[in-house]
Amino acid sequence: MNDYIEVRIDMKPCPGEDATDLMAGLLGDIGYESFVADSDGLTAYIKDGDFNAKALDEVLDDFPFECELKASHTFVAGRDWNEEWERNYFKPILIGDRCVVHSTFHTDVPRAEYDIVIDPKMAFGTGHHSTTSLMLRRLLDMPLQGRSVIDMGTGTGILALLAAMRGAAPVTGIEIDPFAYVNAVENAALNGHAELRLIEGDASALEALDPADVFIANINRNVITGDIASYAARLKPGGTMLLSGFYVEDIPCIEAAAAPCGLETVDFTEDNNWACLKLQRR
Repeated sequence: MNDYIEVRIDMKPCPGEDATDLMAGLLGDIGYESFVADSDGLTAYIKDGDFNAKALDEVLDDFPFECELKASHTFVAGRDWNEEWERNYFKPILIGDRCVVHSTFHTDVPRAEYDIVIDPKMAFGTGHHSTTSLMLRRLLDMPLQGRSVIDMGTGTGILALLAAMRGAAPVTGIEIDPFAYVNAVENAALNGHAELRLIEGDASALEALDPADVFIANINRNVITGDIASYAARLKPGGTMLLSGFYVEDIPCIEAAAAPCGLETVDFTEDNNWACLKLQRR
């Protein structure tokens, strides 16, 4: 099991969800993987070997909200992360009255058209964060039967699983983090979708794939803008691209990177200032 550094950031007074969401986004840009917000601030996790105290201090120094920040960090040895999620914060969630996301340890689960079982460990993607729920809602509203899908940065595999449940085929998920990749494989098996093609790797893994009808990526802004040419190359002409993991004010930056790749904005949805951008390849 991977060892992690747990970073606790107390905000006094805590400005609210916008502040904790922004902090999570800034920490995500420097390698943090999982976040738990509460009324007093944020707890974040990063792999032990990736922790950089100077980078953390720079994020805190540049934080735009007016509040006192107090940070501390502790070493967390590899553990049963499902137990941590169960004890602390992972509860069943219903998306659009059509999709329920829960874990194997939940007993009181709402009934829905699509039932996704996620044992998340330290992988991102349970539907609770605005970016994941925005993407799930998009996938629920799209015609996916018989369409091919690539999910870049699949995390727990949650988006790829919903696509497969809605009839998409083939569905391929790519994940750079080895621990998250294993988790996605486990979740595919839990849901009876072993046919999902899951690949451990970065954007270079796209070169071996055929272009898809739908390309989705819920990653941070810097990764998207850096790799969007590779994404576009694996999207069929007329195909749809869904992007999230960034704020509404970041949309012009994404569009500027997307336009030279033949991608045109269709529209966007938002939740708590997080955006989900829909593009189409010319």
